[in-house]
Amino acid sequence: MIKTRLVGMLSHAKKYIVFTVLWQWAALLSQIAAVFSIADLLERVVYHTVTEQAIVRVVTVLVLTVFIRFLCEKMGARSSYLACVDVKRVLREKIYEKMLKLGASYSDSVSSSEVVQVSTEGVEQLETYFGKYLPQLFYSLLAPLTLFAVLSAVSLKASMILLICVPLIPVSIVAVQKIAKKLLNKYWSIYTGLGDSFLENLQGLTTLKIYQADGLKAEEMDVESQNFRKITMKVLTMQLNSTSVMDIVAYGGAALGMAAAVSEFLKENISVAGALCVILLASEFFLPLRLLGSFFHIAMNGMAASDKIFKILDLPEPQVQQKTLPDGGLDVSFREVHFSYEEDREILKGISLDLPSGSFVSLVGESGCGKSTIAGILCAKNRGFAGEIMMGGVSLSEVNESDLKKHIVLVRHNSYLFKGTVEENLKMAKPDATREEMEAVLKKVNLFGFLRAQEGLQTKLMEKASNLSGGQCQRLAIARALLRTESAIYIFDEAASNIDMESEALIMEVIHELAKTKTVLLISHRLANVVNSDQIYFMKDGKITEKGKHEELMQKKGAYRQLYDSQMALENYGKESA
Repeated sequence: MIKTRLVGMLSHAKKYIVFTVLWQWAALLSQIAAVFSIADLLERVVYHTVTEQAIVRVVTVLVLTVFIRFLCEKMGARSSYLACVDVKRVLREKIYEKMLKLGASYSDSVSSSEVVQVSTEGVEQLETYFGKYLPQLFYSLLAPLTLFAVLSAVSLKASMILLICVPLIPVSIVAVQKIAKKLLNKYWSIYTGLGDSFLENLQGLTTLKIYQADGLKAEEMDVESQNFRKITMKVLTMQLNSTSVMDIVAYGGAALGMAAAVSEFLKENISVAGALCVILLASEFFLPLRLLGSFFHIAMNGMAASDKIFKILDLPEPQVQQKTLPDGGLDVSFREVHFSYEEDREILKGISLDLPSGSFVSLVGESGCGKSTIAGILCAKNRGFAGEIMMGGVSLSEVNESDLKKHIVLVRHNSYLFKGTVEENLKMAKPDATREEMEAVLKKVNLFGFLRAQEGLQTKLMEKASNLSGGQCQRLAIARALLRTESAIYIFDEAASNIDMESEALIMEVIHELAKTKTVLLISHRLANVVNSDQIYFMKDGKITEKGKHEELMQKKGAYRQLYDSQMALENYGKESA
């Protein structure tokens, strides 16, 4: 019922749990004092010995009890709240830190939707575990012992009966736990799977609409939702049944204790006041554990969520390397590099290529040949390659990832732009960038005029910059990359694809200008963009089949020339038709 690893991780919350228990205990003591005062007064009423002094004493005790319980409830709630806040902060920090440690390749180990779900819903469940369940667990142990110590002086027999019945509730909880753990693990698996499907369908909704496949995906979602509904109903049924069992145990145990007290009174072994004290406090033996049972189901859900969290936190981290890259230009060389996403399917099959410092090198070939995989390897997104990659005289496998990121900039066709202002997105590349520097890079990509007509650098971007065109998004992403002036290598992975011809021409002009001062690796499906490259590598089926300058490759009359001629013929045909 206590996950020691979880409690150990969140040690800061322990003091708040202790404070919550102490405030609950103080409230219980005040209640005991009030019950004894009322019982004494009622006994006086029965025997007609009520005095004004006795009434004043009882009223005073009751007023103090109300005040103390109010204070205890308020302070207990505050301690519980602080425990919850601490838990959410620590867990989310640890999950985020883990994502940073996993680096650019985190998506190979865990899906983004699962991380989001455990960071939100899962952490919320654990909030209740620490804020409610754990304090109630310790209080449920303390309360019966306190009541037994007090009431044993009144009636040892009745107190013993009540105390003996108390463990029956934890026994029922343990019995339920075995069923609940398996059921809740299944619940969370279905829940995260449903989240994955929903996120994927939402992101691809436009595509689904275009191909009229949204109905099919909706049906699939309905099936998954139905499975989730069924498992949810099973969880709720299990909770209801266990609650009923605990109610029977709690009220049955209290009834036995009350009956014993009445029996002792009839035998004249205890006074009227003593019998009343036992009767009025009998339920307090069981109510804390009964309430614990209610929290138990939430706690079990939280513990199931914690298993998901620990699964993420226990993911193997890439070894932190200590070597750094030298400043200035960097020579890059691949020697017999192999790479596979899956064991039975090799993507790169013995790649050897050179990227000299200050050169303009292009990778071309049909889709799926491995071009983007090479870019992913250079940016540490794709790990586990075989072979040798040297960068600035240092083996890539020994380079510190943070240092690598300083020297390499990757611009993809779908580079992410965050909701906020243009300035905020630009300063991601260079936090101390001046207004003049930001405007200069915007002018280079021919975006300054458009933004000036809006709100300049303070122009608001919607989520994923949906209020900009595709070409404008790409140009802004390139402008952001240009701010990283300390980087030595720039990789453009289809940076000019899926946009209009005018934007493509402008982007290529910027890339060629950048190639005069920096090392540029251009990955492009359109061969017209790579004509002026210092070196072109043509890839097919994970291998480099041709290499050389444009003129050399054209003279070879191989696959490169065939693809180039076919593209040119298609483009010229389009112009002639227009």
